[in-house]
Amino acid sequence: MITLYSWNVNGIRAVERKGALDEFLQKYNPDILFLQETKARKEQLSEMLTDHPEYYQYYHSAEKKGYSGVSVWLKKSVIPQDHFVSTGMDGWNDHEGRVIRVDIGQYTFFGVYFPNGGKSEEAWKEKLVFYDHFLDHINTLRKKRRKIIWTGDLNVAHTEIDLARPKENQNSIGFLPEERSWVDRVIQKNWVDCFRYFHPDKISYTWWQMQTRARERNVGWRIDYFFVDKKLLPEIIDCDHLNEQMGSDHCPIFLKTKLSF
Repeated sequence: MITLYSWNVNGIRAVERKGALDEFLQKYNPDILFLQETKARKEQLSEMLTDHPEYYQYYHSAEKKGYSGVSVWLKKSVIPQDHFVSTGMDGWNDHEGRVIRVDIGQYTFFGVYFPNGGKSEEAWKEKLVFYDHFLDHINTLRKKRRKIIWTGDLNVAHTEIDLARPKENQNSIGFLPEERSWVDRVIQKNWVDCFRYFHPDKISYTWWQMQTRARERNVGWRIDYFFVDKKLLPEIIDCDHLNEQMGSDHCPIFLKTKLSF
C-alpha cells in the first residue's frame, strides 16, 4: 500500500527553518512526496533536503533564482532502485521548473506546479497553453499504456464549492471560465479528480491568502489536486487534505493507494 503526498511549500528552505517539514515527515512518513514552489537550487539546500538517509531526492529548479521549482522524494525502503526520474514534457521548454516525472514499472507519476498566469496578459496566455500541452502529453502517454497518476498545484478552483467566495471571484484568475472549462475537459478525458470522487460535497481548501489571515477564517481555495486515470480507480483508497499542517500558505494533500512495488 503506497501513499503519495503533494505539498506546495512556498519555499522549501523556509518550511525547513520553521521545522514544519521535519514535523510533516515524522508524522506522515510519505512513500512518495511531490513538492512545488521549492524556490531554490540544489546547491543552496541543506544535507537533510538533498541527502536524507531515508529518501531518494530529486529537484528541478527554475532558471530564475528563487522562483518556482519542483521536487520529488521517494522512500528508499519502498521504491525500487530501478525507478527513473525525468523533468519537463516532450516539446516543452520547462525553464521555469514546473514538471517532474517518476517512472516505476508500468506506472508514471507527475508532480506539477501549474502557472498562475496573473502577472500579465502574456503570462495568462502561457498558462492556457501550458494547460493544453500537459493534457495532450498525459493523453499521449496513456495511449502508450502507461498507468498515470498526477498531482500538484493547478492554480484553479474547478467549481463554486472549491472556493469560499465564488461570487466575489467570478472575474479572478484561478476561477475564470477558461481555466474551469479546462478542468472540465480533463475530466471528460477520463481523468478523475480523486478528492471530489471520494468527497463529492465536502468543503475543504488547500490554499489561503496569508496577507489577510484567511486561513484563520478558512476563506480559502481548493487548487491542489490528485488526478488518476479512471481505469486506476480500483487501486485508489482515499484522497484528502491535511488542513492542520502548517508551514506554507498551502496545506499538503494525500492519495492512499493499493499500489506496491
